[in-house]
Amino acid sequence: MVDIHHIKMHHDNVQFRKPDPEDGAGIWELIAACKPLDENSMYCNLIQCDHFRDTCILAEVDGQLIGWISGYVLPGDAESFFVWQVAVSEKARGLGLAKRMLEKLLARDECRNVTRMQTTITKDNDASWALFRSFADMQDGELDHKAHFKSDIHFQGEQDTEHMVTIQLPQSDDLDAVA
Repeated sequence: MVDIHHIKMHHDNVQFRKPDPEDGAGIWELIAACKPLDENSMYCNLIQCDHFRDTCILAEVDGQLIGWISGYVLPGDAESFFVWQVAVSEKARGLGLAKRMLEKLLARDECRNVTRMQTTITKDNDASWALFRSFADMQDGELDHKAHFKSDIHFQGEQDTEHMVTIQLPQSDDLDAVA
């Protein structure tokens, strides 16, 4: 079992990779341990590892799964990357792991046309707001948000409203002009 001190000491030993179908069950267990994340079926995580592997990422230390991001480039909109879920093991929180995974996802060939990142967040999810605000700042991006999936309309009042968060990323031409 890897502990937080081991992860801090071996920060550079974190391995990032695309998932394989064999990772589905481990991802499902990580998500289940990361309350209050919505738990999807194990089959859903298996499909993500298979069909969406190019736009999902795992983080491991010594073979132990400590982080997961699922996402995809929007169908019909190659400029938008949607982050479905971010899960970081409790023992690896506070190390900037989620931001590193987001950076590595955007650096992939599959995301070469991406100019904006999107996700949905409930108003009370302070950790997600902090992550995406920090990521936007780190990228010199502009963050905007508005109510998207509304509690009464979309969730029959059973879940809080999800706000669509959009981070407009600087274009490479914009970055060249700043340099």
